Amino acid sequence: MIGILILVASIVGILIYGWIVFFTDWFLLLLQITAFIAVAGVLGVLGWIGYTLATTPPPKPIEDIEKELEEELKEIEEVSSEKSSEKP
Repeated sequence: MIGILILVASIVGILIYGWIVFFTDWFLLLLQITAFIAVAGVLGVLGWIGYTLATTPPPKPIEDIEKELEEELKEIEEVSSEKSSEKP
C-alpha cells in the first residue's frame, strides 16, 4: 500500500512540476530553486566527505598491527604451555 502511495505521489509530483515549468509564469523561480537545491545537495555531500576525511585519524601502520598480533600470539602460547605443564 505504501509503495502505491509513493508511486502515485511521484507521478502527481512530476505532473505538477511539469505543469509549473511549462504553463505558468513561475517556471523561472521553480528552476532556480531546483538548481539551488541540487547544487547545495551535491556540495553538502562533498563538504561532509571532506570533514570526515579531515577529522578521521589515520590508521595504524601495518607493522604496528603485526607486532601487536605477534605479542598476543606469544602470550597465548605462553598461557597454553603453562596450562599443559600444570596437567598431571
